[in-house]
Amino acid sequence: MGDRPDVVAEVYRHALPRLGAYAHMLTGDPEAADALVQAAIVKFGARRRRVSDAAHAEAAVRAEIRTIHIATLRRRFRRTRVKQSPALPDVVAGQSASATPADEVAGALATLTPRVRAVVAMYYWEDLAVAEIASAMRVSEGTVRGLLDEGRTALAPLLGNDDEPERLAIMDVRS
Repeated sequence: MGDRPDVVAEVYRHALPRLGAYAHMLTGDPEAADALVQAAIVKFGARRRRVSDAAHAEAAVRAEIRTIHIATLRRRFRRTRVKQSPALPDVVAGQSASATPADEVAGALATLTPRVRAVVAMYYWEDLAVAEIASAMRVSEGTVRGLLDEGRTALAPLLGNDDEPERLAIMDVRS
């Protein structure tokens, strides 16, 4: 399966839902997530890297998604100051009161600024260490910790505190 078109086609067929979910976690917008995934797949397909299988190709596309998204955030941040999104109402018009946990998480993530949402997604979803996030975003580790703290503080009232002793120990080791 070392043939590049076959690997790209396999990633497109089998990994697209996972890649789309990851991009949606980063962007908070389904249309932007679709565009981000497509751009990452095109960018990956145009590069002349040797990829042995679909799992490695999916990881490479995921890295492209992250890179493209961070570059977009940087451009946006340079142009204007990031504005805080207004808090969502308890029940959005047209949404049932019996929202699923995934809906609650998506709604809570939508309240975060793009930089904070990206850091929270990379830390919790992609399980990257603070140093890795800092390197990817070209910011200091202190900035990443501050953004994580801002995200945790903003999400706590919406999702509950993460005060489990096991989780706190893990967070201390990863930080």
